[in-house]
Amino acid sequence: QVQLVESGGGLAQPGGSLRLSCAASGFTFNNYAMGWFRQAPGKEREFVATIPWSGSIIYYTDSVKGRFTISRDNAKNTLYLQMNSLKPEDTALYFCAKGRLSRTSLQAIGYDSWGQGTQVTVSS
Repeated sequence: QVQLVESGGGLAQPGGSLRLSCAASGFTFNNYAMGWFRQAPGKEREFVATIPWSGSIIYYTDSVKGRFTISRDNAKNTLYLQMNSLKPEDTALYFCAKGRLSRTSLQAIGYDSWGQGTQVTVSS
């Protein structure tokens, strides 16, 4: 049974940093792409970043480029999202997702398992 458990969310000030983690179990982690999505109140879930099984070619949504870094540790079955220079508009529930394939997808349909999410709030 696939399990994805996010952690690391919380309250940060504008310009601050947070590091999200996603502990994965129940599948062969290094066979699949992984992704981060987020959903703000009253908005649809949106793509944030994705990384293939190899960690080679990474994609980000434009609004987080240069500020967020996605990475993975296949030995630890863990996905990360380092978030720097946080802005109030980054406030959302952040979800970790398992890809259907080893290669990346920028759309939610490309993922078949989701965590429960971790809340990130950016406010002064």
